[in-house]
Amino acid sequence: MASHLDCDRFSLERLDGSIQHKFIIPVKKINTGQDVTTFLVSRAYHDLITFLMQLNKSMFPHHPKGSRSDQRTTQALETNTPVVTFSATILQLQGLIHTLGEIIDEVPLDTGPRRFGNVSFRRWHAHIESRGDALLRQFLPLQVCSFNHEPDSDPLLELRAYFLGSFGSSQRLDYGTGHELSFLAFLACIWKLGGFPSSGPGSVEREIVLGLIEPYLALIRRLILTYTLEPAGSHGVWGLDDHSFLPYVFGSAQYGPPITDSDQVPTEGSLVGSPDPASVTKAAFVERERKTNMYFGAIGFIYDVKKGPFWEHSPTLYDISGVRTGWAKINKGMIKMYNVEVLSKFPVVQHFPFGSLFSWDRDANAIEPPTSVHSSSQPTRESAASVSISSASMRYPVQEGTQAPWASSRMNHSETIGGIQAPWASGQPSSIAANPRPIESGSRLVRRAGPPPFGSIETAANHINMPLMQPAGQAINDTDSDIASTPQPTKAPWAK
Repeated sequence: MASHLDCDRFSLERLDGSIQHKFIIPVKKINTGQDVTTFLVSRAYHDLITFLMQLNKSMFPHHPKGSRSDQRTTQALETNTPVVTFSATILQLQGLIHTLGEIIDEVPLDTGPRRFGNVSFRRWHAHIESRGDALLRQFLPLQVCSFNHEPDSDPLLELRAYFLGSFGSSQRLDYGTGHELSFLAFLACIWKLGGFPSSGPGSVEREIVLGLIEPYLALIRRLILTYTLEPAGSHGVWGLDDHSFLPYVFGSAQYGPPITDSDQVPTEGSLVGSPDPASVTKAAFVERERKTNMYFGAIGFIYDVKKGPFWEHSPTLYDISGVRTGWAKINKGMIKMYNVEVLSKFPVVQHFPFGSLFSWDRDANAIEPPTSVHSSSQPTRESAASVSISSASMRYPVQEGTQAPWASSRMNHSETIGGIQAPWASGQPSSIAANPRPIESGSRLVRRAGPPPFGSIETAANHINMPLMQPAGQAINDTDSDIASTPQPTKAPWAK
């Protein structure tokens, strides 16, 4: 079985509770595009990507008790499933999410005129801020709140920052993947402080995804619909999703081929009986499948808030639906796309704060990333300084990433990102098929019915071969070079 990451070596380190730890208030460090490059070689980046890979592997179907039984007897991990029994810690943290939902009922909507989001969201957020410490002490595991610390230091100094940053901006009345990243960091903090009890490989991680991240996403969708929150840092029509990214990562893993605890994460194939990725265009099918799968849950929310042809309002996801090499290939591409479109983008990570649990210090094993099309288009200190208070409504110069970072013919897939050589980024340039959009089926490509508005799925496949920043020293084994090709302008990202 081919694999792209040796995830058995990925495990976020827990702090030693026998040693006093000095907690500090996390502060903003990313002020310009150059700071993003520094972030990509930091210990914080290392820890975030490590935790993400842990959770991702746990969501692949597993053979019972590590045996390689018939795939037909292996079931996908479904959301709201009785198969996964949640620990007392998970149930306790679910109470925190439930309480946040109850506060929505305490904050009636503002009926006055408005241009964007409902200003009542600011009152909801103020409730969370004023009650934040009390809520955390009530619902966090005792060993987290009382973790061995130096005098005048408290774990809540750091946990509070990531917790409050997980629910959108009360100033801008928006929500996006940067806030979603903050919640991932919040959970990782609890992990580091020993809040999640140790058990079998992947079992705790599955509980975290299904028992905490999925309810969190449900709360976020309710906030968006209730207070009409704007997308934060959206790429517009070329963005994967206006608000979220993680459900596409974990949801695609749910349909991946079954593995054992000792297996590496697969890069091709699907679970027997899993749905066709092209089913995202069938609203009725999505409505049924969204109840059990995170990927289709996110697609279903798009149907809730957007109208019109799917290929028109979500061309990137439409392109991805043409993948014929399985859900594992989609999962592989989602991981790499998350690195490029979330962790490597200034508008997304600029508000992420750094303390002791997510340190700005350089990772000792990291290699300085070279200049790329992404980093070179980030805002500079000079451009940031030129923005005055009187022109607060102005935005940073448009990045190429906002116009679809994969839509540049200058992108070289053999380059490295963050100093990590991409061994899978080999291959010869391929031609771009003309409309209508082709799909790989059987031997090579077939034509897809319908009027494709943007590019081709063959072009979209390129993004799967984007190099992935990962913890230094981790092995990558990826020989997939069949889809590596030179990206073309204004094309969708990576589905083939």
